[in-house]
Amino acid sequence: MAGPFQIETASWHDLNPLRQIEKECFGEDAWPLWDLIAVLTFPNVVRLKAVVDGRMVGFAGGDPKPSEGVGWITTLGALPAYRRQGIARALLAACEEQLGLPRIRLSVRQSNLVAIQLYLGAGYRQTGVWLHYYYGGEDALVLEKER
Repeated sequence: MAGPFQIETASWHDLNPLRQIEKECFGEDAWPLWDLIAVLTFPNVVRLKAVVDGRMVGFAGGDPKPSEGVGWITTLGALPAYRRQGIARALLAACEEQLGLPRIRLSVRQSNLVAIQLYLGAGYRQTGVWLHYYYGGEDALVLEKER
């Protein structure tokens, strides 16, 4: 069991740890380098990291769309060794709070039952399906939460 974690704002200095988190959490679906640079540098993007003993062990990104009244959780992951410790739940809640919009949406692989349970437990409900969205042709479930 890891020590207590902190949720902090991430920056471009976190590029290499973020690359590792994406690779370990998402494999073939991991974002390419340019997308990682974008999430760490573009204005108005929510970028949060979970830190244990000075090490980045989780990340959440959010893209606010105020004109649509919706914010998108664009990525959320915790390193496998740090799962089931409340890190993903804390990152999700902090990202929702920073997005500050009445509706929050995200997509998740339909086979990722652990993540789906996390989202359902946090008040999300399925509102759609994106066919063949993920690597290998797997569908994405689109989930939404009203705040």
